[in-house]
Amino acid sequence: MDLKNKVAYITGGSKGIGFGVAEKLLKAGMRVAISGRTLKTTEQAAQYLGDSQNVLALESDVTKLSDEKAAIEKILDTWGQLDVVLANAGVGHFAPIDQMSDEQWHQMINTNLNGVFHTLKASVEALKKSKGYYMTLASLAGTNFFASGAGYNATKFGVVGFTQAAMLDLRKYDIKVSTIMPGSVATHFNGNEPDEKDAWKIQPEDIGELVLDLLKMHPRTLPSKIEVRPSRPDKK
Repeated sequence: MDLKNKVAYITGGSKGIGFGVAEKLLKAGMRVAISGRTLKTTEQAAQYLGDSQNVLALESDVTKLSDEKAAIEKILDTWGQLDVVLANAGVGHFAPIDQMSDEQWHQMINTNLNGVFHTLKASVEALKKSKGYYMTLASLAGTNFFASGAGYNATKFGVVGFTQAAMLDLRKYDIKVSTIMPGSVATHFNGNEPDEKDAWKIQPEDIGELVLDLLKMHPRTLPSKIEVRPSRPDKK
């Protein structure tokens, strides 16, 4: 894919992995729309990205299909096309299943799982026109279960299954579909404040490089499920 002036949409793009990917795509010459649940946070992120002509800040709650449809419409009204979508928005609550609240369970299901469906449902016709690329941000928790992770595991296992089935549905339209499954990443996820203690982890910009690698791959080849983890564990 020639990336110059191609248009990407990243959900949850105001910080963490989404922000790191946005930075890399902009440097590669792309136009990037980022969304979050509040316009204030995405506008602040857009200012940090520093390329006002090629960054579009959007407010969208991925748990609502109507919000995602409105976001896609705004992107098309602004730039006339959509070539790459990264469904990145996600939340995590970790507790033994007997202590997990109904609210925590449904927030994860609605954001992590329903959200990726809403993002694809809203963007799929535009991606058919551009023969574009749809990516989801899953996790190694989508294949490895762990104690206190029942809700998070359920959503990420679901994201992996959803994405792989969607890949089979959409490749006849020349839409490429992949899921990225990171291990430990230095982000604000689950209340973490990234600092030197996270230096051993994958950095958000590393995921950005991976996304670029996928976009630049020869169109005859599709890495449909990519596991990525720190090269070495934390030296405690």
